[in-house]
Amino acid sequence: MLCFIDHDDGREPAGRGVEQVLDELEREIGEPDPGRLRHERVARGARRPQEGEGGDHGEDGGAAGLEALRGSLAELGYKQQFERRWTGFSNFAISFSIICILAGGINSLGQGIAGVGGAAIGIGWPLGCMVSLVFALGMAQIASAYPTAGGLYHWGSILGGRALGWVTAWFNLIGLTTVLAAINVGTYLFFVNALGPSLGLDLDALLPASPTAYSITVQTIVVGLITISHGLINHLGIRLTSKLTDFSGYLILFGSVALTVALLIAAPHLDFSRLVTFTNNSGDAGGGVWPQTNNLVYLFLLGLLLPAYTITGFDASAHTAEETINAARTVPKGMTHSVLWSGVFGWIMLCSIILAAPDLTEAASKGGAQFFFITDQVLPGPVKLALYLVIFVAQY
Repeated sequence: MLCFIDHDDGREPAGRGVEQVLDELEREIGEPDPGRLRHERVARGARRPQEGEGGDHGEDGGAAGLEALRGSLAELGYKQQFERRWTGFSNFAISFSIICILAGGINSLGQGIAGVGGAAIGIGWPLGCMVSLVFALGMAQIASAYPTAGGLYHWGSILGGRALGWVTAWFNLIGLTTVLAAINVGTYLFFVNALGPSLGLDLDALLPASPTAYSITVQTIVVGLITISHGLINHLGIRLTSKLTDFSGYLILFGSVALTVALLIAAPHLDFSRLVTFTNNSGDAGGGVWPQTNNLVYLFLLGLLLPAYTITGFDASAHTAEETINAARTVPKGMTHSVLWSGVFGWIMLCSIILAAPDLTEAASKGGAQFFFITDQVLPGPVKLALYLVIFVAQY
C-alpha cells in the first residue's frame, strides 16, 4: 500500500514535535498552571473559520480564507508553511485509499468466512464498520477544533498532556509500521496468487505449505522493494502524491463496483440467506485459519477482525490538514466519509463474493485462498485477469 506522508519540496515539516510546540507556547505566555493552560489551548483551538473565511471561496480558497487559516494555526502555536493545494476529494481519497477495501477486504476475507461463514460478512462487517465510524466521528470533532498536521499525537498532547501525546505518537508509529508491513506482504501474496500463473511463476516454490529459505528470501526482497518504491514516491513531493491519491480513490471505487457487478452476473445462483447464516468453519472446515472450537460467539468476534483490520488509517485526513483547503470543515468530512463509504462499498462487494460462491462450504475450506477459489470457478479468464490487475494496482 502506498502510504503518503505530508511534506513539501524544500519546506520545513509542519508536523513539528509536540515538545517544541508546547515549549514555544509556554515561552509566549510564561509558566501558567498546566491545567489552565490546557483549557486555554482547547478554547483557542475550538475556533473554526467562519463563513467567508475559508472554503466558501471555492476549491482554490481565497486570500481572506488563507489568512484566517494562518491565524487559526498561529493560535495553536504553528506557522502556516505549506501551500494548501488539497481539495476536499483529495483529503477524502487519502483516507479512503489507506483503508482500501480491495486490500484488507480481499486479503483478509478468510478471517470472516473461516469463522462463522456468510454471517461474518452479512452481519459482522456492518457491525465492525459502525464501531469504526463511532471513532471517526469522535476524531472528526477534535479535528474540526485542531486542524493540524500532527493529528492524533498533537491532539493527545493538547487534551491529555505531554505524556499522553508521547504514548499516542509511539503507538501511532508502531501501528503504521506494522500495518504497512502487513499490507505490503498481502500485496505480494495477492500478486503471486492472482498473476503468478499467468506469468509462469512457480507457486509451489514461492508459496510452499511450510516456508523455505528461498520463499522467505524472495518475499523479503519483493516486499522491501515495494516499501522503498513508496518512500521514493513520497520523496518526490506533494504534487505527485496528491495526484496519485486522487487516482487511487477513483480506482478503488471503480474496482469494487466492477468486481461486484462481475460476480453477481456470473453467480450460478443467489442465496441471500447465506449472509445471515452462522456456520462453524473453525479448524479444517475453514482451512485452519482459526483453531477448532464449538463457540460460535467466539468465532463471530474473531471474524470482526476483518472489518477492524480493513477500516483503519482514516486519521490520514488529519495528517494532511495543513495542506488541505478549509481544513476545519474538510478534514472531518474526509475522515467520516471515507469510513462510511468504505463500509458501504466494502459490504456490497464482500456480499457479492459470498453470493457468487457455487459452494460456500467448499470455498471456506480453502482458507486464505477463498477469494481465488471463488473467482476461478465463476469468472471468465480475461475478466478475472483484468480485475486482478485493478485490485493489484489499488493494493500497491
